Amino acid sequence: MISCNDYDYIEIVCMHRYPIKLTLKSGEQIECVGLDTQRNDSREECIKVSIQGEQQLVVLTQIATLDVCVDNPHFQHVSFKTS
Repeated sequence: MISCNDYDYIEIVCMHRYPIKLTLKSGEQIECVGLDTQRNDSREECIKVSIQGEQQLVVLTQIATLDVCVDNPHFQHVSFKTS
């Protein structure tokens, strides 16, 4: 589970449909657009993203960092901590 503060960053990128780069704890990087939040079939909290037009769910606890790829008044980079 991620903190409420970190969850706010996820909601911001989805609300504004920002292009983002997610770096997962595995080291994998995903360039995508944040769309929404939802739970997967295992009931894990996820961010729904669009990767070249394909929608995919990324489990929030697997995200190490999030970078916004456009200038914006909110934030550019956040590192996630899981509890």
